[in-house]
This record gives sequence, C-alpha cells and structure tokens, in this order.
Amino acid sequence: MLRIRFLDHGDRAAWEALFRAYMAFYERDEPQEMYDRAWRELLRGERMHAMVAVLDERIVGIAHFLTHPNTSLPADVCYLQDLYTEPSARGRGVGRALIAAVAEWARDHACARVYWTTKEDNATARSLYDKVASFRGFVRYDMPLVAGA
Repeated sequence: MLRIRFLDHGDRAAWEALFRAYMAFYERDEPQEMYDRAWRELLRGERMHAMVAVLDERIVGIAHFLTHPNTSLPADVCYLQDLYTEPSARGRGVGRALIAAVAEWARDHACARVYWTTKEDNATARSLYDKVASFRGFVRYDMPLVAGA
C-alpha cells in the first residue's frame, strides 16, 4: 500500500539515499554539507518542506517544495523543487501521489498554483507531468552567483 507523509527524523538514511540518487540523475555531485543543510531546513518545515512516499513500509520517493510570492497572482505559488522516485517503484503511482499530496498541501495553504521544472529530455517524468499539469513552453536560465550553484 502506498502512502504519502511528511519527512520525519527517522527518515534520514532513506531520504539521503534518494536525494543523492536524484542529484546523480541530474549529474550533480554535492558535498555532504549540502545534504546536512537541506535535511535541517526540510525537518524545520518553515521555508522548505518535504514529503516521502512509503510503499510496502519502505521510503521510495521524495518531494521537496517551497512557497513564494508571485507578482501577477493574488496568492503565493508553490514550487515543487525536487521530485524523485526510486527506479524499482516507478510505474506504481508514486510520482503522481507525491504531486497530488503537494498540490493538496498548496491548496490548503491558499497557493494559486504548483509548478516545477525538469530537463527537456526527461521523457519518463514528462510522460507523467503531461498528464497532471500543463506545459506552458517556458525555458529556464540560470545565472550562478557562487561557485557550484
């Protein structure tokens, strides 16, 4: 049975393994300090939030998200920053359930919308995203201000 819940103190090892796999998927190699900082922030749940997907009593997916103001909407928006499902659990509704849980949280917190980005060639994820959201044609640009950003 699949269930979605918020990140808990006892989830560190499973969460970090999934977050590291997510980073590896995007070809990023981050220092331990980044994982430690993210863990602290996500557990605090003030600026950043995290949910996990539990399937057969094992954490198989993570979602990290935050809210921020939007100049053209009357309410904040929710940015789903990281979404990852363990490969062995894909095709079992984990990603869809995590997105739905984040959307429910955002609705409960009066957000106007949930949005996220992915790599253009991430066909597996995009096949799900095309079913649950609208692609509006935007392209993302990054301007790093610190090394490694």
